[in-house]
Amino acid sequence: MNQPQSDLIDRAAQIQGKSPSEFMVDSAYQKAQDVLLDRCFFGLDEVKYKEFVALLDAQPMGNEKLHTLLTTKSPWD
Repeated sequence: MNQPQSDLIDRAAQIQGKSPSEFMVDSAYQKAQDVLLDRCFFGLDEVKYKEFVALLDAQPMGNEKLHTLLTTKSPWD
């Protein structure tokens, strides 16, 4: 590990009230969870798979609240 990396980890650990070692273990653990969750496999039988694909291919339903949110001018604009 080079000095800039070490300094960054030390600063982040301090902000969270952890030792650099605790911070690194927690960060590595979280990253490991993220990697594994990104690779989860959900098995479906043929019928369920076809239903799933049909839902993905279907026209999305209207969402008035989302439309309002996206078309209303922001207060900071």
